[in-house]
Amino acid sequence: MQELLNHPAVQGGLAPFVAALIVAELLQRLRLSGLAIIAGFTATVYLASDFSFEPLTASRKIVLLGLASALLALPLGFIKADWLRPLLAVAGGVAAVWVMQRILQQQEAASVVLWGVGCLLYVGWLVFWMDGLSDSPVRAGSAGLALGLGSGGAALFGASALLGQFGLALGAAAGAYLLIQMITNTPLPCGRSFTLPLSLIAGSAAVLAVLTAELPWYALAALSLIPLAAKIPVPEKQGLWLQSLLLSFITLSCAAGAVYLTWRVAGAPPL
Repeated sequence: MQELLNHPAVQGGLAPFVAALIVAELLQRLRLSGLAIIAGFTATVYLASDFSFEPLTASRKIVLLGLASALLALPLGFIKADWLRPLLAVAGGVAAVWVMQRILQQQEAASVVLWGVGCLLYVGWLVFWMDGLSDSPVRAGSAGLALGLGSGGAALFGASALLGQFGLALGAAAGAYLLIQMITNTPLPCGRSFTLPLSLIAGSAAVLAVLTAELPWYALAALSLIPLAAKIPVPEKQGLWLQSLLLSFITLSCAAGAVYLTWRVAGAPPL
């Protein structure tokens, strides 16, 4: 049994999928199905890593940031003010720079500014646009599926197994969340509890893979298109299953572009 739990496919795929499936369904009546994304992520952290935060490495900061953002998103979900969305984007970008702090400090002065600003802009961009999908469960689920698989797949090709599992866990959890909607033809509650941890974890993991592995920085450009692609109009009279398929195809095309760009640079993943 332990050997099965140690398999990467179980840790980064099956376990987060099952955990998200259970949480999304059980918390539906409480309108907290969005927590499925952090449930899937924590399942992978438990199996593939640990919840120890000493020493506080960049990858452990990502775990801490994901857990904290999921808790913070619950009360933030009740605030509908227009000013909150850009504020969250700025705060998310600053938090991502904090994640990379030690790595950035090892760079030359010019590189610190360049990478720091790039990190802030990329993660802030994801937080801003994913937050705009928080009231659209199918679009958020499709974007989460693509952003997780794209970030995780690119990180794997870029020779970072742990960051790859982080991303793939998000994709698997979003896939479970989306699958329930496709089967029942009923939208699940979403909210910031889904979009905020997703964008922060996926964004920070991808930037960390750029700084510490072989993921090319321009692959982030393809990933940044995913939340915009999820806003493309699709037929709304054909049922949620067709909307999910169409949106997933569109967003996964962007994710595939990021993986392809990484493969061109790094070659096949070290499996």
